[in-house]
Amino acid sequence: MTTVQAERATSSGGPEQPDVPAWQRTLTAPLRLLTAVAAALRAAPRRPLAVAGALALVSLLGYAVVRHLAGTSMVDMIVYRAEGAAVAHGTDLYALRVTEWNLPATYPPFAAMLFVPTTWVGIPFLRIAVTLGNLLLLATLAHLSFKLVGWPRRELRPIGVVLITGLGVWLEPVFTTLRYGQINLALACLILWDLTRPDHARSKGLAIGLAAGIKITPGLFAVYLLITGRIRAAMVAGAAFAGTVLIGGLVLPDATRGFWTQYLFDSTRVGKTVIVDNQSLSGTVARLLHTENPGLPATALAALVAVGGLAVAVWAHRSARWSPRADAWSVCAALVTAVLISPISWTHHWVWCVPVLVLLAAEAAHERSRPAAVRRLRWRIVFGLTLLGFLSFAMWIVPHKGDLDLHLSLLSQAPASVYPLLGLCFLAVAALRVHSRRRAAGAPLVRLPAPRTGPDGLTQKAPAAH
Repeated sequence: MTTVQAERATSSGGPEQPDVPAWQRTLTAPLRLLTAVAAALRAAPRRPLAVAGALALVSLLGYAVVRHLAGTSMVDMIVYRAEGAAVAHGTDLYALRVTEWNLPATYPPFAAMLFVPTTWVGIPFLRIAVTLGNLLLLATLAHLSFKLVGWPRRELRPIGVVLITGLGVWLEPVFTTLRYGQINLALACLILWDLTRPDHARSKGLAIGLAAGIKITPGLFAVYLLITGRIRAAMVAGAAFAGTVLIGGLVLPDATRGFWTQYLFDSTRVGKTVIVDNQSLSGTVARLLHTENPGLPATALAALVAVGGLAVAVWAHRSARWSPRADAWSVCAALVTAVLISPISWTHHWVWCVPVLVLLAAEAAHERSRPAAVRRLRWRIVFGLTLLGFLSFAMWIVPHKGDLDLHLSLLSQAPASVYPLLGLCFLAVAALRVHSRRRAAGAPLVRLPAPRTGPDGLTQKAPAAH
């Protein structure tokens, strides 16, 4: 049993207890979570934790100053609040236009229903609550990333969570998520929580289905579950998604009909493909071709990357018996593929940089721990360049005001599409790593059956290939 498998079998919530009613487990979940957090903090080395806390505090104070000086509109939070108000007051959800940019509602009716509580408080209080909530979600995403990767040791993870929460605000996708009051971190936590649960959990896939009901694109992870052999989890995700559509249809029938038959296919409601804000492959192709509608070339490239990226994810998943952290590479390949192939992937959608960076840091740490005679510098370079890319804010440095996105010079194309380039490089590195690990282990380099699971949901050792 690998470290990650052992952790999944004994996750923070513990195995499901059939003798405890589900409603009772739900009610006591916050208390159990707080108890687990307190225990983790007590187990962490005191001095490193104190140093990490001090660094995080200084970083967050610096962030608060920069945020105040730069001004933070939290424009997406205002749109969410308007959607919730439209539901609460029975007005036309998809006719609303708010803020000076006349932004419309773009999410399904089910999401708008979840935004109703934001109308119960004023905007000044909501700004503070959403910011603090996103910082808590960043800490949760860091914890889930460490769990996915199985690194570092348990007693050191609280230190890592504190550092990522404090220093991670300078990663451009996180910074922009906080600036706009976006829900990306909440969706990322739902998806990664589901993907790090044991495969035998009956409700695995539920959170992915709910995330897809809020923002559609997480539905790709149901496909990922399906093609990696976790059919029941994929079906649960599909059923949960269908449930969100049904709930929306029952509560907001007209809005539901309009969204699924008309507004979902109106790309002008989301934004322009060509602007540097869009860090998808479609945005990259649009800027290269100097057109607002990249058409067939972008579609063909996205389809090719979708097949290749998911193939790498499946290949890594099926290499778990030969390769440490194979499951983490598989999940991260799927995450990166999702944001690459989406027609619109705003810079803040790339909050998946957090688990990707944790995975690369784990590889760099393992590389550093090797004897000097065989130690190499590969992973530390890969980690450093990836971190630099997500800290660079490169797309905002190139001229992009007005229609300048349509006329970027060749030298400006790379910084304008820094995230798609990093994503493509990550998929290539993932494929090379799986290949090298399988070759080093003497394993076949071609397609193999998915790992078999026992009644406990953990991977069972397969018979040797002949």
